Amino acid sequence: MDNKIFIFDTTLRDGEQVPGCKLNKKEKIELALELESLGVDILEAGFPISSPGDFEAVHEIAKLLKETTVCGLSRAVQKDIEVAAEALRPAERRRIHTGIGTSDYHIRSKFNSTREDILQRAVQCVKWARNYTDDVEFYAEDAGRTDNEYLARVVESVIAAGATTVNIPDTTGYCLPHQYGEKIAYLINNVPNIHKAVLSCHCHNDLGLATANSIAGIIAGARQIECTINGLGERAGNTSLEEVVMIIKQHGHLGFYTEINAMQLNPMSRKVSETMRMPVQPNKAIVGANAFSHSSGIHQDGFLKDTQTYEIIAPEEVGAESSKIVLTARSGRSALAYRFQKLGHQFNRNDIDILYPLFLDVADTKKEVYDEDLQILAESHKMVSI
Repeated sequence: MDNKIFIFDTTLRDGEQVPGCKLNKKEKIELALELESLGVDILEAGFPISSPGDFEAVHEIAKLLKETTVCGLSRAVQKDIEVAAEALRPAERRRIHTGIGTSDYHIRSKFNSTREDILQRAVQCVKWARNYTDDVEFYAEDAGRTDNEYLARVVESVIAAGATTVNIPDTTGYCLPHQYGEKIAYLINNVPNIHKAVLSCHCHNDLGLATANSIAGIIAGARQIECTINGLGERAGNTSLEEVVMIIKQHGHLGFYTEINAMQLNPMSRKVSETMRMPVQPNKAIVGANAFSHSSGIHQDGFLKDTQTYEIIAPEEVGAESSKIVLTARSGRSALAYRFQKLGHQFNRNDIDILYPLFLDVADTKKEVYDEDLQILAESHKMVSI
């Protein structure tokens, strides 16, 4: 089995469903081109039947992207699939993403239906989609809470009908990583024609486990991860693209790889944040403002002796600015000396011993000690030393 992990980006579809993150056509096109440059394999550009604006955006993106497969979402409804196919028609590489809920919660409450009826509808929507493209992805919505034996029947049937990718969404973010991994493994071991399709992980973050579940999924045999920049998405969000990419890169012993240009991750994060008007939390992994900041004295001392004591990723690897030594009341002498040196002051150990209590006085009155504060301390010390 090839160990390439396909990155399916749904920032423009699932990410756009975040309240306040609606994109216009121009913004969608700009981000689509950036995402292709980043190296995503499949770009879910939108849900064409949802609005004329979304249809137009998907249609324009389909014209422009040359390397990335352009994907359009649809329900298991013939009209949805026809409209998605029309929107995607100009694409050099196109995929229709269609499907239906498979958990008993969806079957009974949402559809007021039966398992057998849903199975037939699943097969039918794939057959409709295959009329327009040989790249069809089927999603079994709420697969995370779907009975494994029934899910295996659905997966086998949609692959037989022509699905080339089968999406196993943990739609409500319910699964624990071992449960999600076991679900993927169950399908690989119990669906006779599974070798004819790629299994895909689409995990939500309701319990903060989206990234962990996606990694558990690929370890168990899935080969596609559906994700968004900054983890944007419905409710608590989707799997974060930057997190799974860097986990795969850091844990090379797993044997996986992606085609993502990691050095573009931070610039891409900022672009999405600005365009979608959604700030990135400072402690966000990989792309947060504090991801490479050190403020504890013990951490700062270790970091200054060897960066790998407290950083497993160099900021340059992901296109971030250099690591930051943040001065607070928790900082020690080595960090203070380092920051003075960066400002051009060559103080010896005795100087730092004298300056350190003065620094703490300032630090106890402020959340962070800045360069201008250090300059004042340095100048007053030099005056006293004359």
